[in-house]
Amino acid sequence: MMEVTFHNRESEIKEIMNTLSVKPRLITFIYGPINSGKTELITNLIEQLPENYVVFYINLRGKFISNYDDFVRALFKLDREKKEYKEILKTISEVSLKSLKFAGIPITEGILDLFFREKTYEDVFEFLEDYFTEIAENKIPVLIVDELQKIGDVRINTHLIYELFNLFIRLTKELHLCHVFAVTSDSLFIERVYNEAMLEGRCRYSLVDDFDSETTLAFLGKYGFTDDEKMMAWEYCGGKPVCLIELINTGENRRERVEEMIGIRTGQIEGLIEDAKAFGYKISYGAEEIVLNEEQILEGLEPFRTKDCLKSNELSKPVKLGLIKANILFLDPVKQIIKPQSRLNLLAIREVI
Repeated sequence: MMEVTFHNRESEIKEIMNTLSVKPRLITFIYGPINSGKTELITNLIEQLPENYVVFYINLRGKFISNYDDFVRALFKLDREKKEYKEILKTISEVSLKSLKFAGIPITEGILDLFFREKTYEDVFEFLEDYFTEIAENKIPVLIVDELQKIGDVRINTHLIYELFNLFIRLTKELHLCHVFAVTSDSLFIERVYNEAMLEGRCRYSLVDDFDSETTLAFLGKYGFTDDEKMMAWEYCGGKPVCLIELINTGENRRERVEEMIGIRTGQIEGLIEDAKAFGYKISYGAEEIVLNEEQILEGLEPFRTKDCLKSNELSKPVKLGLIKANILFLDPVKQIIKPQSRLNLLAIREVI
């Protein structure tokens, strides 16, 4: 299989580096459609950061988080070599003299036991504030949480996510201690948190979208695509990186592969409509359960027969929520527009209707 390298995210990297070059003041949401390359961008960015940054990158993808213990295990990385809480804080200054990158926040087994025993987020958050305060004496701490929506419905007294964002606000806007980035494809989560966690004036948004046509054609040109193959890829896949990589790795018979991809996505959407007809399509939104029928889903898809995107208020709330939850549509919470998750999805929608 051909190795596909990171490609042309200069504008997004420049935007994030501009954020990192000044004192922490706002939480940054890095958002975009599914499979648009957000995690790849972050991974590449971390490798480029100068030595005066200490990065804590926590990826919640694939982690089951339903309670406090799950959250603590996801947040921290157990360090069995250190023995005492005071030793951790003492050694922070020593180790921060060099560049550090962590896949979790180092913690001792004893402190982990304490968090499990007390089961209060206050203990965790107080520790984190002390931790980042110590690091900020010599370095610039950066906390990145990928797939943050995974803890959206976890409760510890109140919803954990709101208490966590209060910590983020304190670390950025109040204390200017640590840069905080929340990475997610779930635009409904961003909208919900923004509305309910009082984030106005406390956050910024950085969109990582699919490639535009110029970037897409240049990307494919690196892997020997002919002009006809480039145009075919753009027509069917748009600039969705994951689809383009699939075509690159296919080698020969690329048209056959792209038609197969559209057929699979069309079948998936048809299956969703069939389920809605037979059982109703159920989704959860906070504490609410919404059930959509076949007619409602078709009604939500119909405008895309002739349009590439809609204003957010052009679809009813239940239909909009259902089709976004199904990863058919994507809501841009900043521009307040709705569009298919990809060009492939748009073509599949038009095939269905």
